[in-house]
Amino acid sequence: MELPSILQFLESRTILVTGATGFLAKIFVEKILRAQPNVKKLYLLLRAADAKSASQRLHNEVIAKDLFRVLREKMGANLSSFLAEKVTPVAGDICTDENLGVKDLNLVEEMWREVDIVVNMAATTNFDERYDVALHLNTLGAKHVLNFSKKCAKTKMLLHVSTAYVSGERGGLILEKPYRMGEALNGAPGLDIDMEKKVVEARLSELQQVGATEREITTAMKDLGFQRARKYGWPNTYVFTKAMGEMLLGDLKGNLPLVIIRPAIITSTFKEPFSGWVEGVRTIDSLAVGYGKGKLTFFLGDPGSIIDVIPADLVVNAMMAAMAADYYAINQAASGDEETIIYHVGSSVANPIRFTKLQDYALHYFTKHPWIGKDGKPVKVGEVTVFSSMDSFRRYMEFRYVLPLKGLQLVNTAFCQYFQKMYLDLRRKINFVMRLVEIYQPYLFFKGMCFLHSATMI
Repeated sequence: MELPSILQFLESRTILVTGATGFLAKIFVEKILRAQPNVKKLYLLLRAADAKSASQRLHNEVIAKDLFRVLREKMGANLSSFLAEKVTPVAGDICTDENLGVKDLNLVEEMWREVDIVVNMAATTNFDERYDVALHLNTLGAKHVLNFSKKCAKTKMLLHVSTAYVSGERGGLILEKPYRMGEALNGAPGLDIDMEKKVVEARLSELQQVGATEREITTAMKDLGFQRARKYGWPNTYVFTKAMGEMLLGDLKGNLPLVIIRPAIITSTFKEPFSGWVEGVRTIDSLAVGYGKGKLTFFLGDPGSIIDVIPADLVVNAMMAAMAADYYAINQAASGDEETIIYHVGSSVANPIRFTKLQDYALHYFTKHPWIGKDGKPVKVGEVTVFSSMDSFRRYMEFRYVLPLKGLQLVNTAFCQYFQKMYLDLRRKINFVMRLVEIYQPYLFFKGMCFLHSATMI
């Protein structure tokens, strides 16, 4: 599909976008406003108490970002009036089923009349999230967005952003297949989303009855998420709750056309609106930052593994192409119960990048453009020692850090807890590293390659 047909499709469309302050959502909104200023309206759902707070969040966390500088230069003095006409911030919360938490009933009815397409990007992408939080956002939140979409008289499509890693740890070519309700990755019986809600409620009740602190509750709910995910074959809470969200959407969508986008590891922009825009330190970016600062001298992973990364602007392009292609296909097809259409968006098949290449790129870049330390001097980097198995990594950690920590514990006891602060700080750091490794280990040895549908490329 050529880009002009996609722009033509977007003209005069009214789109509801959830999770509008998220990294990918900002790039999506900016691209539409810049590439197709004749879009009719963008309703942007933001978590806020009221319209004033939503408007402030939209300005501070979206429009004011450097991401929008190209649009600001393009529109000049007309930007404010343009945004006032094209963009409506909506205070709400997808965790609320009743009208997505939107309290302004006039605005709710307006959206029911006007919205053509709903794009759901609201989610928590934290692998180590509390299970109750992730379940309400990634699973039940998707259901609430679907329910709202069904009430919109003109809605032709719900586009839901998921993740390629709902596939778990399976290897080989991963096809664009939907998950059926109750389908566990490992074949375990008994996966029931209503039961998962009850498990969460029961555990929270237990913790509250024994007077657990908020910190203890958070730790317990994080652990519960991993336990439930691994029980059914998923490596962490994030991908487990995203998979259950897909199940709900597929089961309850009825005649509403559903398109699911499954991106791989999303990185900074490749080209639009300019190269290299990223917000904060994201999953894989933390490794680059740690290496550039000289703090990452060893790491874990299979040197032959393919790291499936995809620039954020290419994900947005794929979303827009999928919206247009499937909208036209739906209009040409006979009415009825439409199939769920799924698109993987990644690089592992078309442009595979192996783990060793990332090391080479990082070494080359930070040698040519060194990080400047707090002392004003450039940080020198070298080759990273890579452990190719969890066993070798654990042995290294044991001899390099854990045994010295045990020695410090003995000294601390002998000196009446004089070194207690140092001991606790080192123990915390070691525990933190080991938890991170446990969380990301499945992706450091990932053997899968995402099949790419041709319609995702523009």
